[in-house]
Amino acid sequence: MPTVKEADCVACGACVDACPSNAITVGDIAVINAAACTDCGACIDECPAGALE
Repeated sequence: MPTVKEADCVACGACVDACPSNAITVGDIAVINAAACTDCGACIDECPAGALE
């Protein structure tokens, strides 16, 4: 499952739009719901800040 590097996340929402399983929400930072995440990696590729790994 991808992890969020909190210091790098700018809460832009690009990962939310990229996630096919709706497993990500954004407040101050992106939060990934482990139960819903399918580990596809789409969010990692779309993050402009490089905050997902």
